[in-house]
Amino acid sequence: MDIHEYQAKEILAKFGVPIPKGGLAYSPEQAAYRAREIGGSVWVVKAQVHTGGRGKAGGVKVCKTENEVEEAADRMLGRKLVTHQTGPAGKMVGRLYVEGGVNIAKELYLGFVLDRSEQRVMVIASTEGGMEIEEVAAATPEKIVRMPVEPAVGMQAFQAREIAFALGIPANAVTEASQLILRAYRAFRDKDGTMLEINPLVLTHEGHLVALDAKMSFDDNALFRHADISELRDKSQEDPRETQAADRGLSYVGLEGDVGCIVNGAGLAMATMDMILLAGGAPANFLDIGGGATPERVAKAFRLVTQDGNVKCVLVNIFAGINRCDWVAQGVVKAVEMTNLKLPLVVRLAGTNVELGQQILRESGINVITADTLAEAAEKSVAAAKSVAAKAAA
Repeated sequence: MDIHEYQAKEILAKFGVPIPKGGLAYSPEQAAYRAREIGGSVWVVKAQVHTGGRGKAGGVKVCKTENEVEEAADRMLGRKLVTHQTGPAGKMVGRLYVEGGVNIAKELYLGFVLDRSEQRVMVIASTEGGMEIEEVAAATPEKIVRMPVEPAVGMQAFQAREIAFALGIPANAVTEASQLILRAYRAFRDKDGTMLEINPLVLTHEGHLVALDAKMSFDDNALFRHADISELRDKSQEDPRETQAADRGLSYVGLEGDVGCIVNGAGLAMATMDMILLAGGAPANFLDIGGGATPERVAKAFRLVTQDGNVKCVLVNIFAGINRCDWVAQGVVKAVEMTNLKLPLVVRLAGTNVELGQQILRESGINVITADTLAEAAEKSVAAAKSVAAKAAA
């Protein structure tokens, strides 16, 4: 789960990480009021959307008067911000964060991420703050500092000092930098984060460190023990299909293809997508309905998949171990009747009660294309999707 910049900063501030003074605004007038409330002569208006690259897309504006703040807010609010991460769909800007200006001497990068290859939290730092870490890694990898954290003992003070020295922090600010790094780590650890990025972490002309920007992501599976984090979820920034699926206990990721997939098990779902690609098609989604593929869950999955206007064929691929093929077949029949499905439907069943499941499909009267193997199911699905596309084009 991702959260907004201002929310990440509030969490960091609770752990003692310095942040600039700022306030949330939902209207241009409120943005100008926030600027007066913050004081000073320079403010930064930031669109609050779940994406990087806001500055290049016009989502960050430095203002020197309250009128400029109000005008910048008026241009951003209610508009879609399109970045290289959002794609052409963009993200709707519904709230802004107005922040006081900071006297920047140096911009740095500090990040914490779960490194699955190392099976540890990895601290990533760089002197190239303000840039995307992927660009730094590609152009100047020698400027990236990586330090794994031993999970049994957590991050140690000497590691934080080593990072501070590697970043070229002045000697009189090393202690402050070390404390900031340790506090950021504790925020990441205690809240079950999967990613924390402070970019840029700035050293001011006064010799202090401030988190000028922050992004955090959290482990969805740990949200049950962090009610305060769960409340920060902004569904307006998420793919509505993925949100709807999550609310119904389904694992769904929207893609750009035209073959809708309904599969049980993440591994089988990924294999199904691979076979569709090998057959010359493209999957419209990743959808894992889980081990308990009851008729009700299958029906929910059908409704979700068929809401995607790009879908031209639906492929149901079930290997029944924990569940049963007859349950899935009942769910397929029920779903077709409830959704009044007009698209081609390909069903491949294998495992427990497969003969009974196939019998239910044959006797149901619904128009279904059956397949015995995954490769056959993928080929028939791609062919059916292409046929629908050709008819639509004609």
